[in-house]
Amino acid sequence: MWPVLVHTARCLAPVSELVSRIALFADVQNLYYTVRQGYACHFNYAALWAELAAQGEIVEAYAYAIDRGDARQQQFQQILRKLGFEVKLKPYIQRSDGSAKGDWDVGITIDVLDAAPRVDRVVLASGDGDFDLLLQRIRQVNAVQTTVYGVPGLTAQSLIRATDRFCPIEAGLLLRS
Repeated sequence: MWPVLVHTARCLAPVSELVSRIALFADVQNLYYTVRQGYACHFNYAALWAELAAQGEIVEAYAYAIDRGDARQQQFQQILRKLGFEVKLKPYIQRSDGSAKGDWDVGITIDVLDAAPRVDRVVLASGDGDFDLLLQRIRQVNAVQTTVYGVPGLTAQSLIRATDRFCPIEAGLLLRS
């Protein structure tokens, strides 16, 4: 397979070399809330998939979500599966004090660490600063390129500093009603 030239006009740093094998990790909860807060709309997973597929081969793709068991959510999960994502679900837990739990940070971290030796580039769609050390680590140990897609102003600065490229989620990656 011939490498694909990468167009990076949207992103804040250039790709240092041609990329062919891409692993994509989408933090569904983070994307939902940051896109809703930043733009009052939804994230366009199909547009992200198309953008990355134009840059190389997506060899692994995971979407991490919380399972509340409602029909609309299950329909959304089917859409993600049809795009090519493996959807990973955790049950929604409501605590007795009224707070909720539903965090995929450890699961995402384990999957990224597992995938990094097999790919040329790890793409994380999340603005969560908890992933900054993870990206620093895989860049050092695996010499893998990293890209973060996040909402400007709602993505942790530590995460932006930890990645090779930051791609702002804006117009072309938004679904407006």
